Amino acid sequence: MLLDLDNLVGYAAAVLTTVAFVPQALKSWQTRDLSGVSLPMYSLFTAGVAMWFVYGVMLGSWPIIIANAITIILASVVLTLKLMHR
Repeated sequence: MLLDLDNLVGYAAAVLTTVAFVPQALKSWQTRDLSGVSLPMYSLFTAGVAMWFVYGVMLGSWPIIIANAITIILASVVLTLKLMHR
């Protein structure tokens, strides 16, 4: 099965934007130093990602669903650590 160009671009964008959060989540988990992380920014970002996930579900768009499901997990780790270590 060949992917359409729009889905291929969607999956590529999803991989890049999702993988971008891995270093921050890992560093936050390992060091527990979240002094440089903005609580309002991460709160708004995580809420926005959750809305993108719902939007993807509504459209039935797997690139949006998968990327945002993973990003919600990664952003939630950072957000939870920030809340726990204030």
